[in-house]
Amino acid sequence: MKAAPMDPKPLIRKRIRAAERDLVDLSHRIHAHPELAFEEVRASAWVAQHLSAAGFDVEHGCYGMPTAVRATVGSGRLHLAICAEYDALPEIGHACGHNIIAAAAVGAGLGLAGIAEDLGLTVTVLGTPAEEGGGGKILMLERGAFDGLDAAMMVHPAAAEMDAMPGTAVSQFDIRYRGTPAHAGAYPERGVNAADAMTVAQVAIGLLRQQTTGADRIQGIVTEAGSAANVIPDTSRGRWIVRSDTLAALAPLKARVARCFEAGALATGCELTVSPVGPDYADLRPDPAMLALYRANAEALGRTFLDLPGGAVVGAATDMGNVSHAVRTIHPMLGLDCVPAVNHQREFTAACITPAADRAVLDGAIAMAWTAADLAAMSDRAS
Repeated sequence: MKAAPMDPKPLIRKRIRAAERDLVDLSHRIHAHPELAFEEVRASAWVAQHLSAAGFDVEHGCYGMPTAVRATVGSGRLHLAICAEYDALPEIGHACGHNIIAAAAVGAGLGLAGIAEDLGLTVTVLGTPAEEGGGGKILMLERGAFDGLDAAMMVHPAAAEMDAMPGTAVSQFDIRYRGTPAHAGAYPERGVNAADAMTVAQVAIGLLRQQTTGADRIQGIVTEAGSAANVIPDTSRGRWIVRSDTLAALAPLKARVARCFEAGALATGCELTVSPVGPDYADLRPDPAMLALYRANAEALGRTFLDLPGGAVVGAATDMGNVSHAVRTIHPMLGLDCVPAVNHQREFTAACITPAADRAVLDGAIAMAWTAADLAAMSDRAS
């Protein structure tokens, strides 16, 4: 192994700054072409192309997912992963800033590519599909993508700078009631009303919320409840999300919510079908030592963290949570100075291609790459 430079951080920053135009262009291109979960064909290809051009050994379409990417450089003893997300939300596009996440991950990879061997690092950039509900990282975790890793990291845009997002555990599922149609005016007694079943369940859930605490959240939408006012609806559908502090706390809450949907079926005589939408997301457990390194590096770049009493916003979730139960992980938040706009709003979509967002791409890339260099130095001293 070559002798590592005395201080690799100036060189890392220089390499990332040299790629500024390409990284910002990547962020803006992904933003301009939003793709939903598991459909990120263009975004994943662009990420793979950038990394291949930088000398990474790239596999595009892996772990059973056409839009997953694995790109590796170096052969050092310490193996780190940098995660890139690139899926968008229906209708509101990149309202969670995954374009910034992808570009920052590529930037961190570019900053480390030329010196990974000198630092004793193996660096893998993982393009992870379907964070917004599909659980791409969970599928990749189950299929070995994170095996043998010493640590994993990513950055995520938000309204304000935070070193840790206290991600909750989440379960998402589709609900379907099947009844019997009938003429609503002439023969209503012959119908079995699927829309009523959904209404009964929603009322039960509304009452259940009085007995939930902490990070417990129950959210849902009705996606179908009949098509004509004079026909008893024979089908109703909805998508629901249940959240709690941990997977252990999520299980009993899910059971209580399930009984609310069973009540709708029992009250109306409808048939109920519950279909999970992807795997359950685990609570996020960031590594304190890695967080301290990242925060120091981000502050050295001039970023200012918001320390909220009791932590950050409660209720957000990520499939990086499952990774954090298996590998040392960090998931810090990059502030875009866009208050009152917050994630999952159209205003936040617009904020994700502003000058503040472009700066976040570069700062996030540099801070992650510097953190990787710090971990490599610590590993050298330990050995």
